[in-house]
Amino acid sequence: MKNVTLINNTIEFVKHELKNAESGHDWFHIERVYKNAMLIAKTEKVDILIVKLAALLHDIADSKFNNGDENIGPNKAKAYLHKQELDEKSVLHIISIIANMSYSKNIDKKAAFNSLELQVVQDADRLDAIGAIGITRAFNYGGYKNRTIYNPAIKPNLHQTKEEYKKSNAPTINHFYEKLLILKDKMNTKTARKIALDRHLFMEQFLEQFYNEWNGKK
Repeated sequence: MKNVTLINNTIEFVKHELKNAESGHDWFHIERVYKNAMLIAKTEKVDILIVKLAALLHDIADSKFNNGDENIGPNKAKAYLHKQELDEKSVLHIISIIANMSYSKNIDKKAAFNSLELQVVQDADRLDAIGAIGITRAFNYGGYKNRTIYNPAIKPNLHQTKEEYKKSNAPTINHFYEKLLILKDKMNTKTARKIALDRHLFMEQFLEQFYNEWNGKK
């Protein structure tokens, strides 16, 4: 019963904190990641409470919307969990997941922390970045940042450093090649890899149709 209350409290906390968030990183994104994580966790031997809380809190304060501050999210999650009187070992595990799961964190080198719980939540988050939802989120964020949809003269940077990735203002279509189409091969779990394959194929079909329409072929 205590854990049920904790999860319910966390849901309400996250909904309140993200009520004005950009729609690709709002409560509904969190809810989808949570559902993905629960699906993946069914086939993995994980601490389910850690997975649930990390999934719910993973984007509580995304650095993209906080002047690039990578500590604000983990710190906010830590303060919240302390108020909920969660044991310190679990708090440390959860904030370590939040601090190390992002794509950009792993561009130049492997993250400093890893656990099966992190892998499950990371896969759940990455699944929400691909497929139909991923396409929608990419263009929504591109519009939010006033980025060009596509410019044939600007080629994707396939060998970005972390800093280049975080500072990029490239057209949204480039983001498919710089991140989204790469994610299929970066999934940690068997369940996520299976789901990712279908979503990856959908993105490839979308891009084929996009170029055909752009070039007046269909």
